[in-house]
Amino acid sequence: MPVYLDFEEPLKELQDQLDKARELNEKENVNVKDIVKGLEKKIIETRKKLYSKLTPWQRVQVSRHPERPYSLSYIQHITDGDFIELHGDRNVKDDKAIVGGFGMIDGETVMFIGQQKGINTKMRQYRNFGMPNPEGYRKALRLMKLAERFNKPVVTLIDTPGAYPGLEAEERGQGEAIARNLFEMAQLKVPIICIIIGEGASGGALGIGVGDRVVMMQNSWYSVISPENCSTILWRTWDYKEQAAEALKLTAEDMLKNKLIDGIVKEPDGGAHVDPEKAFNAVKSEIKKTLEKLKKLDSDKLIDDRIKKYSEMGVVKER
Repeated sequence: MPVYLDFEEPLKELQDQLDKARELNEKENVNVKDIVKGLEKKIIETRKKLYSKLTPWQRVQVSRHPERPYSLSYIQHITDGDFIELHGDRNVKDDKAIVGGFGMIDGETVMFIGQQKGINTKMRQYRNFGMPNPEGYRKALRLMKLAERFNKPVVTLIDTPGAYPGLEAEERGQGEAIARNLFEMAQLKVPIICIIIGEGASGGALGIGVGDRVVMMQNSWYSVISPENCSTILWRTWDYKEQAAEALKLTAEDMLKNKLIDGIVKEPDGGAHVDPEKAFNAVKSEIKKTLEKLKKLDSDKLIDDRIKKYSEMGVVKER
């Protein structure tokens, strides 16, 4: 059974009617072909209408949809199944919330690094709900340096509710690990493409989010804090999460308008989970198009442009 979000109630009602019509056709051998066709058309129209005017909070909900594809799904489809996952930070352990390794895109080798959530309760615990520990960021940095050594571009897929906030993570240097990644990524000598495919929360996202080109999926979000936590801090309750989402300007459109990202990858109507194949192809196309441009720049130019890009963020020039 598909999962429907609260604002998708009209879609659920239409789908229920469609299922009943199909069941009637099978069991009673009643010709309901025209009814089925009409309902299918109505579902497409309703979905398009709903998703043409989503609020920031509704976009946050879509980004967290349990059927939404995660990093490994994107990697496996983009690389046609020839992805070789690499493990461990060579210091403490292998953080399952971060996945990475080499893969091929139409004959070109790319280092993929992504934050991975689980598809069921057991896998969510195994992946720590997509919240990396310091070892995850150190593993990511090790893989970036490996890509640099072999002169291969890096693609990061961002989807995390934040870095793991546990005491043990802080004891092992969570802040230092993220800061080190920011420092090293700014100076990496190979092209870096960062794509927010779901949630992009706080330093947890930034830890693999410094790139020559940063793009967001249409129904993703990127912010210093989640709407719920923002609401808790400002109003001492989660009840104002919708207002917080609006105020944070966390949607792809807001981020592009504020020049904090470089582009938006369009999703199918209804979100990436409705037609994953279309979403995978859109991301693959974006990666190929961007790599073609970045490959023309030498390492010094890449680094200079990258540092300049981030130095100019938030700067206001008065006339």
